[in-house]
Amino acid sequence: MKTAQSPPPATPLRLVVADDNPVVRAGLRALLSAHAGIKVVAEATNGHEAHEAARRHRPDVILLDVRMPGTDGITALPHLVRIAPVMMLTYSGESETVREALRLGASGYLVHGEFTTDELIEAVREIRAGRTRLTPTAAAAATASLAQANDELPTVTGNPLESLSQVQSNVGQSSPYRSRFRLSRREAEIMDLIAAGMNNQQIAATCFISEKTVKNHINRIFAKLHSTSRAEAAAKWLGTAPGSHPGRS
Repeated sequence: MKTAQSPPPATPLRLVVADDNPVVRAGLRALLSAHAGIKVVAEATNGHEAHEAARRHRPDVILLDVRMPGTDGITALPHLVRIAPVMMLTYSGESETVREALRLGASGYLVHGEFTTDELIEAVREIRAGRTRLTPTAAAAATASLAQANDELPTVTGNPLESLSQVQSNVGQSSPYRSRFRLSRREAEIMDLIAAGMNNQQIAATCFISEKTVKNHINRIFAKLHSTSRAEAAAKWLGTAPGSHPGRS
């Protein structure tokens, strides 16, 4: 009688970790390497070293600090994203820094102190799978940038965060007639992301909630906006639908 054979082990997810603090690097290596499916193949102390390590090892994901001596993370970022997906992993949570990193193609942005070990592991795997991950500070910076608005309705394609950064100045958030829809703060946040062209998976990653929760919010949003589709809801939210402005017939 033949015994069932166990499947061959999956190829580990390979990482390059770039941070000028040796304690942070050692801690990340210990945390990440404790998982059988993850391997730290190289470390770097600045952006230049990160680029050299990425070219040499061709990792699946690069974890990148912002402030490092010599070539910093933001300067190196455009070169690194050509090699592998990059997730910013840093203490720098300033809105301008977050927006610049997303504009330059970072696939995720995690601020130290805002995630657990399990969430870090999950984020690395999601970045590798082409999804996005933001901790609350970074998510707030990304959604707040939608406030620089006009009524153009863009579509997110390709790298969702890179695309989001490209449309940040094209989506409205503070139009005076929005209060009449009576959306909660979370519903308004999700409606802004819908208007930016994000799908449910991208919204879930940005807001750190499940896709099921996103769907529940969208059902309530559609009811409040008396809409049956994302396009109709977005048009009403942005004020581009006929009769969407108060006082207009």
